[in-house]
Amino acid sequence: MQDPRSKDNLRTTGIARGLTVDSAFTAESLYGTQREPTYSGALSFLRRRYSRDLTGVDVAVTGIPLDTATSNRPGARFGPRAVREASAQLAWNRPYGWDFDPLDHLAVVDYGDCHWDYGRQEQVPAAIEEHIGRIADAGASPLSIGGDHFLTFPILRAMAKRRGKLSLLHFDAHSDTWGDTVGSGRVDHGTMFFHATREGLVEPSRSVQIGLRTYNPDTLGFHVLDAPWVHRNGAKAVIEQARSILGDSEVYLTFDIDCLDPGFAPGTGTPVCGGLSTAMALEILRGLRGIAIVGMDVVEVAPAYDVSEITALAGATIAHEALGLYACRPGARKGGEGADGERRNEG
Repeated sequence: MQDPRSKDNLRTTGIARGLTVDSAFTAESLYGTQREPTYSGALSFLRRRYSRDLTGVDVAVTGIPLDTATSNRPGARFGPRAVREASAQLAWNRPYGWDFDPLDHLAVVDYGDCHWDYGRQEQVPAAIEEHIGRIADAGASPLSIGGDHFLTFPILRAMAKRRGKLSLLHFDAHSDTWGDTVGSGRVDHGTMFFHATREGLVEPSRSVQIGLRTYNPDTLGFHVLDAPWVHRNGAKAVIEQARSILGDSEVYLTFDIDCLDPGFAPGTGTPVCGGLSTAMALEILRGLRGIAIVGMDVVEVAPAYDVSEITALAGATIAHEALGLYACRPGARKGGEGADGERRNEG
């Protein structure tokens, strides 16, 4: 009997069968684009199958509905649901900027959300670390949807235990390296990379922060391409610098949606004017084809402050496009021409 998870079964499932109903539960293949109405069905990411069985899975998408470590406006706990809902608009087509559909080459499932007792907040870090650890131990790469940015800290703990010190590819309006200035014992969505560096989870000299536009005097050794620099020099220069810094090291990608200007992402807890456009952020991601990505997250989508779901759609689009990075990492499919006709960098 043919394995329904096999890519060979793609043509008899998903797109070849036309419209489906609740593919989050009925999809026979873990590959291929799913076509069904955007306004109905279960809210899985990109209409992927809901599954806790990670056999043969390349990427496990999971929600982490946390916002108790925020310093400004709460509401990011509703981010995973909003991003999943927005992603239904993207499930019909491959990412435009890639010359292939990553879903034809990656087995992707929606693993559901990480859970903890909301009355026992002290359990949160361990719950997230254990949750991501189960994904990693099954041989899948995590793609997490937040949730406030603190969640990246226990994720890095889980990943570093299994892979060693990682390079960080960090898109944000803030450095999130506050530590001694606010008391080194404090851990929230603005201090976690200070603590991650102190714990040896990331290597700052092989890490890059893109889009920053708030002041922090101590970079901790991270390379910073701040928003004014990005605007002056353009996406091509950002790509060249980031590729040079990251090299062939294993990379964890974290994308705080407030990296985008509030005009493109108003629905977030700590918006800062002067940020990147969605188009530029996507261009940078596409230009990093071939990096050794081992996991990623999209965080700080807070739908209560959103307008016409544009922030949720931006978060879903960034995660969708980033699947191309998973598909093109070393040892996987890479090379080829993008939709704009330019030859992409190869790893």
